[in-house]
This record gives sequence, C-alpha cells and structure tokens, in this order.
Amino acid sequence: MMISNKNTILKSALTALFLAVFTFLSPSVFAGEETSHDHAASEEKFNSGKLILEHISDAHDWHIMGEGEQAVSIPLPVILYTAEKGLDMFMSGKFEHGHATVQGKYNYRLDENNHILIVNEAGEKDEAAMAGLYDISITKNVASLFFSVALLLFVFLSIASAYKRNPNKAPSGLQSFMEPLIVFIRDEVAIPSIGKHKYEKFMPYLLTVFFFIWINNMLGIIPVIPGGANLTGNIAVTGLLAVFTFVITTLNGNKHYWHHIFAMPGVPKWVLIILTPIEIMGIFLRPFVLMIRLFANILAGHIIALSFLCLIFIFGEMHTGLGFGVGIVSVLFNVFMGLMEILVALIQAYVFTLLSAFYFGAAVEQSHNHKESIV
Repeated sequence: MMISNKNTILKSALTALFLAVFTFLSPSVFAGEETSHDHAASEEKFNSGKLILEHISDAHDWHIMGEGEQAVSIPLPVILYTAEKGLDMFMSGKFEHGHATVQGKYNYRLDENNHILIVNEAGEKDEAAMAGLYDISITKNVASLFFSVALLLFVFLSIASAYKRNPNKAPSGLQSFMEPLIVFIRDEVAIPSIGKHKYEKFMPYLLTVFFFIWINNMLGIIPVIPGGANLTGNIAVTGLLAVFTFVITTLNGNKHYWHHIFAMPGVPKWVLIILTPIEIMGIFLRPFVLMIRLFANILAGHIIALSFLCLIFIFGEMHTGLGFGVGIVSVLFNVFMGLMEILVALIQAYVFTLLSAFYFGAAVEQSHNHKESIV
C-alpha cells in the first residue's frame, strides 16, 4: 500500500514537472517573446555588414564597448586643414557618435562611413569647401601606430641597454625572448637571401619591418584597447611598407641587377623585346604583391572572425534559442580562428621580411650568383 502511494506521488511529481517544462516551452509562452522580437525588429534590424565595416575601418574615436547611443569610446584629436581658413582642431567627442554638427571655422559632421564632411547652414555637403579639405586627424589607426612604435622603442631600447650593462653575460628576461627571433631573422632570412658579406646593412630594416608587422598583427587580434585597430589590414600602411622595400631595392641595385633587368645575359636579342618589358613590370609588381598579400590576409582574417560572430545576432533575431545554439558554435569557431590568427600574424610578418630580403639579395648579387626572379 505504501509502495503504491509512493508510485502515485512520483508519477504526480513527474507529471507536474513535464507540464511545467511543456508550459515553459509552449508557443503560448513564446508568443510574448515573439511579440517583443517583432517590436525590436520594427525598431532596427541587425546590420552585420555595417558592424563588420565599422570594426575593420579606421575611425575618429577608439571604440571600447556598446553600440549606438550607448557606445563607450575614447575621443581622438580631429585635425583639419583648408588653404582658405587654415587649421581647425577639436576632439572627436563633439560629434556625439555622429549625431551632432561641430561648429569650427566650418560646420563639420560625420557621414555614415565615419568621414568628416563640411556642411552648409542647411546641413548639406559643401562641395566647394570639401575640395580644399585635408584631414590629418589622429585616427584610431594612427593612435595604434604611435602605440606600436612606442612599444617597439621600449622593447629594443631596453634590450640594447641590457646588452651594454652586461656585454658578456647570457641574456635574461626580455632579452632571452627576443634574441632567438633576432638570430632567426639574421641566420634564416638575411644571410641565405642576401649573402653573408652584404646582409648587415639590411638588418636594421628587416628587423624593424618584421617586428612592426608582427606586433601590429597581434594588436589587431586583441579586441580591447590598445588592440582592436586594423593597422596591417589597411592598404595604405601595407603599401607604404612595400614602397620602403621598393626604394631600398632600387637604390641598392648594382650593375648586374640593372643589366639583368634591361638586357638579360644569354638571351637572344629578339627575345629581349618581349622579356625586358616583363622584367621592368616585375620591378613594380614585387612591391605590389607585398602590399596585397599582407593587406588581404590580415583583412580576411578579421572579416571571417566577425562574420561568425555576427551569426549569433542574425540567428538570435530569428529565435532566441537558435541564436544561443549558433552562439556556441560561433564562439568555438572564433576561438579556433583566434589561434589561427596568432599563427598567421607571425607567418605574414615572416613572409614580408623574407620576400624583402630576396629582393635585396637580387639587387646586390654578383653575376656568378645568379638567382631566378621572384615576384
């Protein structure tokens, strides 16, 4: 009799639990949630493309957290110059996240792409004034550039100081971490590519470009300040680095290098008519390839990671439970992508440095050390 009562109580408890779970998951309960979703959707749909572009683009403030009106960011100096009225400087916080017009020597406001516009009294773009506007502001990428340069100076001046204090002692601390990397660039990149008699004068540039790209790649992966800027995913930055390599290569080109470009030895003259323009084109293609390779790889990594993060919000708009389920997969994939980006950050710095060393080696090699052209 007692066993029968216990079974009855157990069945009743399970039934109550089942009904509670069923009631919680039933469409009637979600009806209220769907209504709130519909209401939210009517206010503003999640725009993944806008979010991705905002995070990979340069900006006049350094975003920390939040979106829209609730966004928290560090304002940066806005420096504008026009030939007619000269310099105009103020902090980007005056734009109030793009909602306010700043009154200076002109009226300024931000457009949807975070570019500064000169507007007239009616709020319309002043094309005539815009033609003479130069924006030399300290943007997020510029601030990140200053930070990385300060970090590089701190690291290498500290190491140089340590070597001076202890010239005959084994490295320790930061020295012991950086020395293997420096030795690797010298022994595995510079000497095999340039030659042991001429590599030394290129070492300062090769080390600078390697650590500059690597540190900024790593800073781009870190989502919080001082990271988060897409400096090496900016084509202007990678283009300038490629120009440095091009200028150094061109200035150090010896007689054999230019002879190889304009009249490759051992080739029939009629072939030179075809080959020489290709070789001349190759001079400019090399830095172009350097620029595109670094820019595309870093930018693509950021876009892929952000795209999977956006999936959480896209599916979350459809259904909360669906967004939660996709969120688990997206977070796991982003962790995987983060680990991959750490590896890519180092590989891309190595590839840029290695190709630069190859170009320098081709420019200074002697005729008996002929190497194939590398693009």
